Amino acid sequence: MKHIFIVLLILFCSSAFGQGLSQKDSSTIHQLRIYEIPKENKQVFLDRFRDHALRIMKKYGFTIVSIWESEFNGKTEFVYLLEWKDENAMKTAWQGFMADKEWKDIKMQTAKLYGDFVNEIEDRTLKITDFSPEKRLLK
Repeated sequence: MKHIFIVLLILFCSSAFGQGLSQKDSSTIHQLRIYEIPKENKQVFLDRFRDHALRIMKKYGFTIVSIWESEFNGKTEFVYLLEWKDENAMKTAWQGFMADKEWKDIKMQTAKLYGDFVNEIEDRTLKITDFSPEKRLLK
């Protein structure tokens, strides 16, 4: 069932962003992140992501295409789609973000106050096929 959600998500992005885009860049990739978050910390998680993670991610060159909330099998999920120039850009950005002192401090402070924020993370790197109607999202 989760696979159906992922396929629908990809189809949504293809139809929403695939119209009128220029020539395909085969190195462009997308990254799908699905976080299962404890229901009791949902709002605190959302606030922390909105108020801190987005700002810090921008510093490291993250391009967030869209962000969703989902309920699946009784679990609360936070889902977002990223776009990257290539795999090296993705790896470099994540290394910088995860090593960022401000982000580490924010995570430590909020964990002390509220406990766990993420039960599980699913991470998928998506490489576009040469026959996909979507060419690329980066301009």
